[in-house]
Amino acid sequence: MDAQKKIVDRLRTSFRSGVTVPEQFRRTQLNNLIEMLKDSEELILDALHKDLAKPKFEAILSEIDIVTNELYYAIANLSSWMQQEYVSKNLATKLDECFVKREPFGVVLIIGAWNYPLQLLLLPMIGAICAGNCVVLKPSEVSAATEAVLAELIPKYLSQDCFAVVCGGAEETKALLQNRFDHIFYTGSQTVARSILQAASIHLTPVTLELGGKCPCLIYGGVNTTSAARRLVWAKFFNAGQSCVAPDYVLCSAATRDLLLPEIQKALEDFYGADCKKSPDFSRIVSPRHWCRLMELLGKTSGKVVIGGENDQKERYIAPTVVVDVAEDDVLMAEEIFGPILPIITVESLEKSIDFVNSKEKPLALYVFSDNSSVVRAVLESTSSGGFCSNDGIIHMTLPGLPFGGVGASGFGSYHGRWGFETFSHRRACMLRGWALERLNGLRYPPYTEEKLGWLRWTASPKTSCTLM
Repeated sequence: MDAQKKIVDRLRTSFRSGVTVPEQFRRTQLNNLIEMLKDSEELILDALHKDLAKPKFEAILSEIDIVTNELYYAIANLSSWMQQEYVSKNLATKLDECFVKREPFGVVLIIGAWNYPLQLLLLPMIGAICAGNCVVLKPSEVSAATEAVLAELIPKYLSQDCFAVVCGGAEETKALLQNRFDHIFYTGSQTVARSILQAASIHLTPVTLELGGKCPCLIYGGVNTTSAARRLVWAKFFNAGQSCVAPDYVLCSAATRDLLLPEIQKALEDFYGADCKKSPDFSRIVSPRHWCRLMELLGKTSGKVVIGGENDQKERYIAPTVVVDVAEDDVLMAEEIFGPILPIITVESLEKSIDFVNSKEKPLALYVFSDNSSVVRAVLESTSSGGFCSNDGIIHMTLPGLPFGGVGASGFGSYHGRWGFETFSHRRACMLRGWALERLNGLRYPPYTEEKLGWLRWTASPKTSCTLM
């Protein structure tokens, strides 16, 4: 606790000195992160492989390149984001300077997740740096190799007075949360999120929660089953299904399911070969505990495994698995699966499928596959989710111009691109007034009269189009 307090105090002293405020300081730190990723790519890739057996291809796309692209995007747009935003005025404020000024919160805490241990820590950090904050990073101890690499690299490339990495498990995180932060950004489970909210409430600290949920994929209205299967398989089994935006389950008619299953089988063989276990392109489950949790789900489901199911505890391997005849109250539908298990639930009509989705908590992402634009529009207009994508999965979160975040039980707040800058900025309302027009200001001073009130209401009305001043 004392060591953590010293870190937070050191960063707070630096923040109060104003060192993080200038644009050039922010740019320097962002460029240093780019250099860190370039110089240390092999080191990072090795750590990600140790933690999750991530294929180099997936690791570069989902960890290194997505962060690098975000950095270049932020550097290109930082000046415009930092500009004062002038607002419209009424007659009573015509001579005033009225604007919104983005200011940093101060010292912020970012708690990452184990499934994308680099991306889910550095992407929010980019927003925090752009906004001018000092940052304490708490990597996930579950991805121990990546945690160690980040603890080594961050102090080498970024200002040690303004940025720090704190390692450790649940107890260390609990102790860290006893310190006062100016904002907390957490990615992870709903269970831990409740503890974070409780700890933050003591200091009235604002919180951003990036959680998960069961992301549905609806397939209706006619579809190219070959393309649909390939995109579904890629999105679901990327990182062995350990993605918060992976399709968690499929809703479709029995006829569509029967057409889809052989195409899924073919796509799996095309992607990973006849024996997925031997493929260098398929990740492993992050830990023995998570492997056991997934195998317990497969053991308890009343559904029928029609594809996959093979496993190896020593290697933390579970084959891409598809389960059919899954009931609404099945164990596979109780919580987010977060692994390579795909339940298919048969619902004969789009309307009932939408009702099914709306009866659940709002997901982090929602997918619909259809050749029919009216089907896509119906799902879009009749549901609510953090993000939405038609005829593909996961891809929407790679675009910096789109906000990434949940709604309801899947989280609140968003980031990526400007949205991350806004999340870590206080929007300060500013009005700069002079001493002119005191006679006009006199309308608001006592003694009050009906005439004064009438004139004051007219000058303050947003409907007035008077341009005399």
